[in-house]
Parts: sequence; structure tokens; C-alpha cells
Amino acid sequence: MEQLNRTLHGIKARGNAGLFIGGEWRAPGAGGALLDVVAPHNEELLLQYAEATIADVDLAVAAAREAFDRGPWPRLSPQERGAQLRKVAALLKARMPELAEAWTGQVGAVIGFTSKASYQVPGLFDYYAGLCDTYPFVDERTRSSGGKVRVVAEPAGVVAAITPWNAPLVLLCYKVAAGLAAGCTIVAKPSPETPIDAHILAECIAEAGLPAGVFNMLPAGREVGDYLIRHAGIDKVSFTGSTAAGKHIARTAADRLARVSLELGGKSAAVILEDAKIENVLPSLVPYSMPITGQVCFSLTRVLTPRSRRDEIVEAYTSAVGKVKVGDPFAADSGMGPLAMQRQRDRVEGYIEKGRAEGAKIAMGGGRPASLNRGFFIEPTVFVDVEPTMTIAREEIFGPVVSFIDYDGEEDMIAKANATDYGLHGAVYTGDPEHGYAVARQMRTGSVTVNGMIVDIEMPFGGFKQSGLGREGGIEGLETYIETKTIYFA
Repeated sequence: MEQLNRTLHGIKARGNAGLFIGGEWRAPGAGGALLDVVAPHNEELLLQYAEATIADVDLAVAAAREAFDRGPWPRLSPQERGAQLRKVAALLKARMPELAEAWTGQVGAVIGFTSKASYQVPGLFDYYAGLCDTYPFVDERTRSSGGKVRVVAEPAGVVAAITPWNAPLVLLCYKVAAGLAAGCTIVAKPSPETPIDAHILAECIAEAGLPAGVFNMLPAGREVGDYLIRHAGIDKVSFTGSTAAGKHIARTAADRLARVSLELGGKSAAVILEDAKIENVLPSLVPYSMPITGQVCFSLTRVLTPRSRRDEIVEAYTSAVGKVKVGDPFAADSGMGPLAMQRQRDRVEGYIEKGRAEGAKIAMGGGRPASLNRGFFIEPTVFVDVEPTMTIAREEIFGPVVSFIDYDGEEDMIAKANATDYGLHGAVYTGDPEHGYAVARQMRTGSVTVNGMIVDIEMPFGGFKQSGLGREGGIEGLETYIETKTIYFA
């Protein structure tokens, strides 16, 4: 907490200059709302700041437009951009404790998790800096008739990068690092509930010496975000968040055919095959069915079990989850913190009641921890006797609620795994990895882990169906920010 307090003091010391536009810290325009950042574990006010206004969006887009149309950034060699990204990575590495505590303080993710996961932030800048050195931005080709052709990868333009509150800086840096590597300029709109991380990123980008206007940052709510996605100066919108918001963005962007990439919701299935050993399942299923108190799009919230082994697996799983300490997210021994905000707890409790009403049975949890009378805490909750048609099996709850679904045979298993509007991630547990691969190939989802749970920043991540469009991470994440130009030599 000491580092977080210093961070907050540093941000407060700027007064109302909480926006980063055109390489400068600026106060928001007149008329912006005053927004609160509340610590979810004790409901205390962490920070109060002025929201960006629509006029601020115009300024930020103009700065990004100038930097793209006339500035040096898109015109640097990829290697020169990579060198700048490595400077940003080094500055972020020096602030790792600060980033971890900001994540824990704003969201309630336990410090043991954020201290490790925050390393993805500089990792993304280092990774895309490396691609600046190796990616074929100019590909020399020859036509069958013998003519010379150059296929050129050019930056997509000015990008609106809009991110949610659950993993605020990691999700933002997936976009910013890849977009900057491609030569784009950025207008970032972090969630109004979690502005601190983006503030630190802007400080590091400024200290690294990137040209003015290349990165701009405007913490704001829905109305300002809606204006940003409609702005004629924006070439591409990159959004991570709810499927409902993603559909709205896609409809809005379609009016002017602005480029769009969307990383949206999930209802991922963990499929346990007959031959899987439960001791090999639990080490990854327990933490990744409810990561960050279930507030992660790729959470394994549907567990498919062979009917013959259901009781054995549920008993082992609930016993393991029951040993996870729910409490102060800054405590080293806490395995699960609170939900991020009051409205989120209200939402999760509504789904729990709906699960009961539709006939599912609670195997554990379902209420609030009796020992925690402050903060937005809720018990890890496990439902059994869940049918794929039930609301809790179909909709993204975004809380520590897991549904166990029985299956009879492999055909039934695949049908139930795919019985969802989403398709983001999944897992297959088996004693035969090649059989697991064959099952994974039949799952309509963007990524699957055989015998575990892996999301790697150097590999593509994204969804089928209503889980989104495009990919983040990996080479594919760079290509999301690229337009392809073909130049013929006659």
C-alpha cells in the first residue's frame, strides 16, 4: 500500500492535469464530471479526478492526427520505432511494484497475482520491439510474368484504444505496444474506474521521448467514449470489453467503414475427459475458473464432466476452492479478493438468484463471506445440475461463479461445449494429449489449452462468434494495426 499511496500522491500533485494530449499534461475542459476511484476491498475513496470532455477528445484526436499525418513516428524505420519501445519497456520495468499495487488497489486482484501478471506490460513492449526488427514490413515479390512487386505493411492510422477495468494496463498495452510498433498513433480511453495505470504508462512514454501526439490518454466514461468512436479523425477502433458494447462499436464504425478489432466476452468451457486424472486438473482449473474473482473474459466458467465422474470431480474441485482464502487483496496469503465495484457484486448476486430459480443447485458458496463486512466480497460459488439452456450457462457473469455440466459421450460433450454464443478460450483435460488436440479442433473457440490454462502475449488471442473480431498478441496482434499496400513496377 505504501507504493500505491505514493502513486496516488504523485497523481494528485498534478491537480486536475490528468489528461495527456500532444505530449503535455493538461487539465480537462470545462464541464467534465468529477469521478471517484474507490478501493473495492474497503470501499474507501482512493482518488477523485476530472473526466475528459468531448472538447478534449477533439484536441487529442487532432494531436494524434497531426503526429500521424505530418509527424516523424510513421516515417521512422521499424527498427527506430523498436528502439523507442524498448525505452518504454525499461521504464515500465522500473515501476513494477507501483503497477502491481495500482492494479490491486483499483480492482481488488490479489497482490500475489498482480505482482507476477504486471510483467506482461513491459513484456508486450519488448516483444513488439523485437517484431520491429524481424517483421517483413516490405516484402519483395515477383509476378509470374516477371514483374517486380513490393507488398508494404503500412500503419492503419490513428487508433482509438478503449479498454475495461479488470486488467487495465495489460489490456491497454496489448493495443498500444502493437499499434505503436506498426507506426500508428494512439488515443487511449481507459475505464473511468481505473485511470491510474494509464497515467503511469503516459508518464513512461513521455520520459522515453516519443514524439508529441503519438500517444494521448483520456480517462472518461461512456458518453465521451461514444464520441471518440464516431470521430472522423479516427481510422481504427480497438476495443476490449462487453459484447453488447462491441456490437455498438461495430455498428457505429460500419457507417464510415472504420477499421475495428474487438476482444469481447467469453463463456469458456473446461472439458474433462474420462481418462483425466483429477490431480492433474485442479492446479490450473481452480485458479483459472475464477481468476481475479472471476472477472476475466477467458475464465473457465463452464466445467464439462462425464456423468459417471461428476460427483468425484465436483467434490475434489469444491474442496480445493474451499481452501482459497478470500480476503484483503494486499495480504500475501489471500487467494481471492473482492469484486471490483458495488454494481458488479449486484450483477453477480442477480445471476446466482437466477441460477437457483432456474433449477440449478449450489454445491458451495452463494452468499457473502460472513467475516468480511466491508468491501465488495462474495463467496466462490459452484452450481451443479446445470443445463446448457440455463442463464448461468449462457451469459457471462464476470464473477466467481462456476457451472458444472454433465455429458454422456464425446458427441454430447462437443455439442455442449459449443452450445454458447461465445468462443474465446477453453481447456481439455486428458491423459492423451493427442486426443485432447482432436477435441480442441472441434471446439469453436479462439484458443484452447490441452491439460492446463495458457495465455501467452507472444501468441494470438481472440474469439470466434460473439467473442470478437481480430486477434491481439503475437504477430497477428501487430497485423491488426496494419494496412497492406501493393506497389507494382511496370
